[in-house]
Amino acid sequence: MATSALAVYAGQSAAQQLAREGWDASLFGALLGASGGPKWFVLSELDQLLFGDFLQRSAAPLTTLGSSIGSWRNTCLALDDPAAAIKRLQQGYLYQQFSARPNAAEVSAVSNRILQAMLGEQGAAQVAANPRIHSHIVTARGRGPAAAERGPLLASAMAAAALGNTLHRQVLRLGFQRVVFHSGQRPAPGLELADFHTRYAPLGQNNLNAALHASGAIPFVLTGERDIPGAPRGQYWDGGIIDYHFDLAQYRGEGLLLYPHFRPDITPGWFDKFLPWRTRPLQRQAVDRLVLLCPNPAWVAQLPLGKIPDRSDFQRLGPDERVRYWEACVARSAALAEEFAALLSASDPLAGVTVLQDAEAA
Repeated sequence: MATSALAVYAGQSAAQQLAREGWDASLFGALLGASGGPKWFVLSELDQLLFGDFLQRSAAPLTTLGSSIGSWRNTCLALDDPAAAIKRLQQGYLYQQFSARPNAAEVSAVSNRILQAMLGEQGAAQVAANPRIHSHIVTARGRGPAAAERGPLLASAMAAAALGNTLHRQVLRLGFQRVVFHSGQRPAPGLELADFHTRYAPLGQNNLNAALHASGAIPFVLTGERDIPGAPRGQYWDGGIIDYHFDLAQYRGEGLLLYPHFRPDITPGWFDKFLPWRTRPLQRQAVDRLVLLCPNPAWVAQLPLGKIPDRSDFQRLGPDERVRYWEACVARSAALAEEFAALLSASDPLAGVTVLQDAEAA
């Protein structure tokens, strides 16, 4: 028997609503997108189905929250043709090319070209004016030495952040401040993020590109953005520094939370990747209204190299080998979209769905 490609997890309230009302797109009030760079490829075919079909079946308002590649993906949903935008992002990211030893300026130039192709000429206006999709893009503004654009000061800030984070996540606030760029007049009430001091800035045609580029700007790998219009002055870095997979307990909005993700666990911040005890299974999260879609780990083990794409592929593989590997993963990931489409039309809305226990009871 073939291994299922797609794993679906639902909190208890989410499962009850799905069982009662089926896979109704209007049940979902928010869409979450995590950092992860090339990891996204394993979701790109599923995104085309979600953005171009399933989430178009409702006219209800939908809030999106994303950092890094998650913010890029979610922005596609606010464009006039989301499926075509996702395809442009997929192709641009898949076939990006660099010199033998690219510096941060070169990587940023390539990233900006991918963004420009994804958005098209009218993309910024479409996102800012979309009456239904309420976009939120997460960035991290550097403080103190972390506000340096490069060099020893920035290196010392990153080292201090990594060390401090081993003691407590809150130590990150000494070096970084979360800044969320939002469309519409004000941020969504359900995204009043209280775990860190958070600033909000309006998203418009004059700063969408900069906010998206900053949201995925890993220090030393990309240049980041300085003094983004409409936001507090300073140096802006990858939103995943604070919000890698997000703290799910922060969501207070109406409706269910849809989370297409790379894996069935949550690592809150980027530095937490190096601290195994910070990565928590879904059973230990506030998941009552969560619906999480991810590749089945057993299916992932059958992919080329036994894993989904990640940023280490740039160092481990030559350019041609990397592209072939990524193409193979993208092709196989179509199985996630096919299985989700089958679930949407199944007589049992919870067929194959894992219902999660409340975190307090776990």
